[in-house]
Amino acid sequence: MALPKEPRQKMINLMYLVLTALLALNVSAEILNAFRTVDNSLGNANTTIDKKNQQLFSSFDALKNDPKTRERAQLWGERANHAKEYSSTLITYLEGLKLEIKKAAELNPKGEYKEDDLEAATRIMTSPGTKGEELLKKLSDFKANLLAIDDSVNLQFKDQLPIDLKIPVSKNEASNKSWSSAYFNMTPAIAAVTILSKFENDVKNSEAMVVDFCHQQVGAVAFVIDQYQALVGQNSNYLMPGGELLITAGIGAFNSNSKPVVTVDGQSVPLNANGVAEYKSTVGGPNPNVVKKVHIVYVNQATGLQESKDVDVKYAVGSPTGASVSADDVKVLYVDLNNHLSINGGNVGSEKVQASLDNGTLDNLGNGKYVAHPAKPGEANITLDIAGQQPQKFTFKVKSVPDPVGIVGNNKGGRMRVNEFKAQFGVGALLENFVFEGVKFKVVGFTIVCTGNGFPQLKFADVAGDSFDPVRGTIIEQTRPGTTVVIDNIKASGPGGTRTLPPIAFNLF
Repeated sequence: MALPKEPRQKMINLMYLVLTALLALNVSAEILNAFRTVDNSLGNANTTIDKKNQQLFSSFDALKNDPKTRERAQLWGERANHAKEYSSTLITYLEGLKLEIKKAAELNPKGEYKEDDLEAATRIMTSPGTKGEELLKKLSDFKANLLAIDDSVNLQFKDQLPIDLKIPVSKNEASNKSWSSAYFNMTPAIAAVTILSKFENDVKNSEAMVVDFCHQQVGAVAFVIDQYQALVGQNSNYLMPGGELLITAGIGAFNSNSKPVVTVDGQSVPLNANGVAEYKSTVGGPNPNVVKKVHIVYVNQATGLQESKDVDVKYAVGSPTGASVSADDVKVLYVDLNNHLSINGGNVGSEKVQASLDNGTLDNLGNGKYVAHPAKPGEANITLDIAGQQPQKFTFKVKSVPDPVGIVGNNKGGRMRVNEFKAQFGVGALLENFVFEGVKFKVVGFTIVCTGNGFPQLKFADVAGDSFDPVRGTIIEQTRPGTTVVIDNIKASGPGGTRTLPPIAFNLF
């Protein structure tokens, strides 16, 4: 804007510029952070949807190889591929718009840009740019193309696809004249990027609904085994001189065409009739820390490629006196838990045994019972000083209690019936495959984000505690088939304090 020569008018124009700058500064850090959080949550939801779709397309490939389902799988697989192509094209376009807005907001090589820029989105999407109306047409065409894939798709999803193209209601009349101005006029750059992420989520969710419907016309998902787990066991991890060590090794989910080749310390070990290798050896003298290297080679039946697994088998060879240290709960010690131990002096009474721990503290409860409190993950050595004998050391692995996963009901995310979701109490925290009894985490807060069908404008709320009750009337009851729900910033309290858990996402149907 050129400055006029008349002093009074020049002062007025300068004041306008200052006021505009102050208005820009009024986009608070809390608002910018909220949009940033929502944008990240939408990205997590999109990743969940992509994984679901990949599984369905893998199942289509398997069904095409089955003579019983080949014809229908080819027919409906082609329709599903059309949905995928429409979605991929539009997602590429939306990502391009995001980049344009970020560049207009002074994007730097580090990926940073002026998130509070109020003009970048306006220039590109509304005035003088016209990308907003172009986006509206592309969204409209995408919706029409999806419904035109098949008459049954149109009948099923005519009123269910989560792409709402109505002009959102705005208190600012100037911003409510057109679809693009309602969304993008004088919108902070980070908000515009988040709005585009919301449309990406709508597109991916629509694709997922149609692909899932096409798959249902063929049959159930055919799961392909593509993960293998080494199974290694031993008869004991505490042996006496001359005792026998037995190691068993194999792979989970193997079949007659996937026989592993097993070596222990470089020595080949034959397989028994069940496809499991059995290794036997006689152990040597006392040693608190013996390691056997187990190497397993196999062919992954899903990929046809050769893969391998390495496992260390650890054990201790005890002293002839019979002194021992054993964990009563599990075989390892955990930080922030009470780890109960039984300590035996062998041929002497417990009163002649002095036990110490080099990583943390050890409480003597009497009668050979102790409680260990390790300080940090790694290893902990318990040393026994027994009257008249050399000190003996026993080594244990020390681990941190793993992070739980967020759950709603018994579900960790994915597809869920809308009525089932509405009936849930709230968000829980589950420790998976953790055998230490009595260890629990409680959710103390979370953020819920909803988009898709029923939410023409993205909606989110921060909730204290683990219950849906504070948002049941304002958010939970508004969900419907086609809604995507992301639960993020899950805070769970348990051993070691409060932890932040990974987000979980639900596609309601």
